[in-house]
Amino acid sequence: MSNAVVEKIIKEIEAHVPSVESEHVGRVTSVGDGVVAIDGLSKAVMSEIILFEEGKGKPLAKSMEAQGELYGVILNLEEDGVRAAILGDTARVEEGMTVKSTGRILSVPSGEELLGRVVNALGEPIDGKGPFKKTTFMPVERQASGVMDRKSVSVPVQTGIKAIDAMIPIGRGQRELIIGDRGTGKTTIAVDTIISQRNEPQSSRPICIYVAIGQKESKTARIVEQLRKENAIEYTIVVDAPASAPAALQYLAPFSGAAIGEYFMDRGKDVVIIYDDLSKQAVAYRQLSLLLRRPPGREAYPGDIFYLHSRLLERACRLNEEKGGGSITALPIIETQEGDVSGYIPTNVISITDGQMFLVTDLFNKGIRPAIDVGISVSRVGSAAQTKAMKAVAGGIKLELAQFRELEAFMQFASDLDKATADRIESGRRMVEVLKQKNGAPIPMELQVAILYAASAKFFADVPVAKVTAVEAHLAEFLDGQYAKTLAAIKKTAVLSDELKKELTKALEEFRLAHPELFASK
Repeated sequence: MSNAVVEKIIKEIEAHVPSVESEHVGRVTSVGDGVVAIDGLSKAVMSEIILFEEGKGKPLAKSMEAQGELYGVILNLEEDGVRAAILGDTARVEEGMTVKSTGRILSVPSGEELLGRVVNALGEPIDGKGPFKKTTFMPVERQASGVMDRKSVSVPVQTGIKAIDAMIPIGRGQRELIIGDRGTGKTTIAVDTIISQRNEPQSSRPICIYVAIGQKESKTARIVEQLRKENAIEYTIVVDAPASAPAALQYLAPFSGAAIGEYFMDRGKDVVIIYDDLSKQAVAYRQLSLLLRRPPGREAYPGDIFYLHSRLLERACRLNEEKGGGSITALPIIETQEGDVSGYIPTNVISITDGQMFLVTDLFNKGIRPAIDVGISVSRVGSAAQTKAMKAVAGGIKLELAQFRELEAFMQFASDLDKATADRIESGRRMVEVLKQKNGAPIPMELQVAILYAASAKFFADVPVAKVTAVEAHLAEFLDGQYAKTLAAIKKTAVLSDELKKELTKALEEFRLAHPELFASK
């Protein structure tokens, strides 16, 4: 070997500075049902991400190589170690496996790129459209905005459903619970609300996030396809933690949805987020808690089950102008058993939210859709979240329907009714028909105002009850064609002035003269 080569090697050895890297590692001591006990992570913190180091000392299976790195999240800090939930394929974790601390708190990607996409509970795309190029990571757990950072709710979220926009209005920044038995149309209301946002101007259109928790994948795929057909997917993000996903991902999915929404809220935008449904999240959390050896409480739920939902729903708010003026409107869904609203989870969520829409099986079976029980449904924000035009026509509707339901029950036992009672019952029947609505057909605010104005002016009094829905459809078509300027004026001003009332009265008279056959005797 030449002297020049030897000198070069000596110089390189002298110039070498050894680098020391410290890693915080532990070892898996037990595995079971997606939860692992780990020994050695003494500096771990709550909600920290850990990395399972697979294949140490043995070759990885090809299927595992393709799946990439496997992570977990720490949920229990104990005296002799930590317990964590596996975020992925639980079959890949074995006793004795090395676990490395990452020093990162659980976060999910968010940004404009997520619009129109379907992601899992960790924010990873699962729709086959490729990875995201540029996103911002948002913490899954974040403290809700304080009282001084908030602003009162005053801007409406138009659901496009007459019964809701008139009687149980929802405002931007509100939390309105959708509650009812299985198969009463809860998800339909949520999806119609998303579709209805296409009627909003693009500049102020809310971004919608649909979080599917423990649902069948076929149902979520059907909803995505419906949103695509209705051109509503472009402003929607779907977060999917299906029934086949581990309990940890079903528990995390709503928090991931909230974190994704907070990215947009922090930039002054409005967000509508649907949690479908929180009953299944509570069950997943109960499962996790029992596996984590936390003490069970009522109905085997852990003691902090109320805190689980309160810290999630408190993140929905409307920020003041100093904070950018953005908002998150939450529409949580809860499934009841046999209409029992006094259950543990339903009462918890009712007490956290700003009102509830209660859907009833009896009304649904009678063909009244949406099957909302007006008696116990309420919006605690009230008419503050309505436009002046809607307020003008919706005032007496809730009272009229509540009285009708009472009289309807009484009518079964009374053979002869006085004229005033009979008239009230007839009027109530027509109002019920007016408020019926097809699935997937949200109505713009201005057309709702026109139809409800017609109903309050007793326009349908001479229409046979069975024909009210058909006459209403004809009227909507007529107004849309002949009185488009009047509807545009209602939309622009959001006020029902005396002049606009005269225009609508004139339109109703014209329609009556043009279609006398629809107003046959009772």
